[in-house]
Amino acid sequence: MSRLAVPKTYKLFIGGAFPRSESGRTYEVMAADGTFLANAAKASRKDARDAILASRGAVGGWAGATAYNRGQVLYRIAELLEGRRAQFVAEIEDAEGVSRAQATAQVDEAIDRWVWYAGWTDKFAQVAGNANPVAGPYFNISVPEPTGVVAIVAPQDSSLVGLVSAIAPALVAGNSVVVVASERYPLSAISLAEVLATSDVPKGVVNILTGSPAEIAPWLASHSDVNALDLVGAGDLDWIDLEIAAADTLKRVLRPEAGADAAAPTLDRIAAFTETKTVWHTKSLR
Repeated sequence: MSRLAVPKTYKLFIGGAFPRSESGRTYEVMAADGTFLANAAKASRKDARDAILASRGAVGGWAGATAYNRGQVLYRIAELLEGRRAQFVAEIEDAEGVSRAQATAQVDEAIDRWVWYAGWTDKFAQVAGNANPVAGPYFNISVPEPTGVVAIVAPQDSSLVGLVSAIAPALVAGNSVVVVASERYPLSAISLAEVLATSDVPKGVVNILTGSPAEIAPWLASHSDVNALDLVGAGDLDWIDLEIAAADTLKRVLRPEAGADAAAPTLDRIAAFTETKTVWHTKSLR
């Protein structure tokens, strides 16, 4: 007698917890060959608001942590992801219909990107900041600071690499994030949330929503408590309207990127989610 499989219902990740959507909605996630994989929560406007609230509550502590400590936390994510790589490889194989070697390469790339960004946490300010020459007996120093809560529409054609590539740079400088995962390939996103929940990432620093970006993104773009909007994966949406909605609350917006390597690791992606503070201080005349 063969046993029945127990398909998992993947939930949202908000404030360090795994709630169901307040609407009670789910949707079926199908494998590349059309077979059923799992149910995923379909986030609502209320879920998006809850995620923003959790993100706002967490950003102060995360921004106030030392850059070195943030680097340790990001590296810890890479360590845990390495330990669960077989699970992620299997999920990507099933969802995207790629070979095991291709899925393994994607997981390895996601791990490597966490490590790359972890290495920049205590170095980025030295590159992006500077001492400015001024006409007078003053020190004039510019330093990058986090912009706050960043809402992200993750790349929709990638299970894991695109998601990591969108989240990690925002975390480097001390921002917190609310990310809408790939609607078609959401399982790796919630598996990553399980990694985050057992790592040293403070609750609320990363919040992951699954469901329809077309439904959720307008509320993120117009919400007054979101400071920046990354539309890297919003190319199939009416992203001009999202940009207009974001302008009403003076959000910084990154426009969609196309191609297999959207959101490739760069210092520009870190800088996009920072503000520059300039400090004056008198020089000693002695």
